[in-house]
Amino acid sequence: MKCFSRYLPYIFRPPNTILSSSCHTEADIISTVEFNHTGELLATGDKGGRVVIFQREQESKNQVHRRGEYNVYSTFQSHEPEFDYLKSLEIEEKINKIRWLPQQNAAYFLLSTNDKTVKLWKVSERDKRPEGYNLKDEEGRLRDPSTITTLRVPVLRPMDLMVEATPRRVFANAHTYHINSISVNSDYETYMSADDLRINLWNFEITNQSFNIVDIKPANMEELTEVITAAEFHPHHCNTFVYSSSKGTIRLCDMRASALCDRHTKFFEEPEDPSNRSFFSEIISSISDVKFSHSGRYIMTRDYLTVKVWDLNMENRPIETYQVHDYLRSKLCSLYENDCIFDKFECVWNGSDSVIMTGSYNNFFRMFDRNTKRDVTLEASRENSKPRAILKPRKVCVGGKRRKDEISVDSLDFSKKILHTAWHPSENIIAVAATNNLYIFQDKVN
Repeated sequence: MKCFSRYLPYIFRPPNTILSSSCHTEADIISTVEFNHTGELLATGDKGGRVVIFQREQESKNQVHRRGEYNVYSTFQSHEPEFDYLKSLEIEEKINKIRWLPQQNAAYFLLSTNDKTVKLWKVSERDKRPEGYNLKDEEGRLRDPSTITTLRVPVLRPMDLMVEATPRRVFANAHTYHINSISVNSDYETYMSADDLRINLWNFEITNQSFNIVDIKPANMEELTEVITAAEFHPHHCNTFVYSSSKGTIRLCDMRASALCDRHTKFFEEPEDPSNRSFFSEIISSISDVKFSHSGRYIMTRDYLTVKVWDLNMENRPIETYQVHDYLRSKLCSLYENDCIFDKFECVWNGSDSVIMTGSYNNFFRMFDRNTKRDVTLEASRENSKPRAILKPRKVCVGGKRRKDEISVDSLDFSKKILHTAWHPSENIIAVAATNNLYIFQDKVN
């Protein structure tokens, strides 16, 4: 397992957040983290509807060691709070997901969504401004035509670099329930958005209609037994996608087989051991995140206690199962009482699909090396955020005598949780969101 060091000399925070980590507002809590396809940009969304984009510093001859630092590039308000008057329902501004589109020109494009509305944003730079209009003065006011005696050719003058974020498309009014996933198709012409009961397919150029490709809503809602928890397109095959459910199952669908993909092509489910069945079994088996590997051969799923890796060619059981925090199995009753058992942890692959990462409590996050089968628990905290400090592995003691470097399971802080993480697409750089703080770590050998 590679050792990660604290590469950057500070903790990133969205603008307007209070510096004290114990005195943040609800709006400052980071709700999603996403690298773009090159890793040069990193976007975060928060519960206040803001998107903050960080840009990686370019390497210079004078400051070679600064390569890798991410600084604030752009900040904009993506979503505002709304109110559904037909249902008397308040719609939060919280950003649920951000997904980048591959860069085609000098501008960047990303999708952001709250519970109901998906927006396509264009982020571009401007370092020149036109001057010398004929019909307008330098302040932009219309001139009196009688005062215009000569014809001028407008020219572009240099100006301070300005980064602009403009909404190009708004995709709304297609979801009755809360959107939990968006995924860009490999054809780069379409994307899908998923809520609890339906998955819709959108074309980037058409905002007033979408095509419903999955609908699991029963005729009688009292017969509802499961909901959709996450969905993602295959990274290479534009006709294939997967979605997970609250019952711990994964369905692989092929849009070539049928326009409405209610009938899955493959069904992944691990049989439950009857000896382990309890009151909490169904809750902890609910899948909170599903991710295709970069190769497209494997699927990774995260439930409450484990991360599982599935081979697309084997449906009856996962090929790998990793225990994230098995020491919490004895704490399920108290976790149920404080609602932590319903927390939705995400999981990510590294660029080569050899290591997977996911979050836990007490600001711990876990890494599992698929080749060596080694794992490590690391902590994102302000105490170990000194420049170039090496992160020390943490261990949780379940019972008996506790060693000096261990922490007791009874001492874990369940209010500190790492739900959202991201991994650079090609390098060992990771981003970890801990409440209102964003930590960025880099492998010390890089």
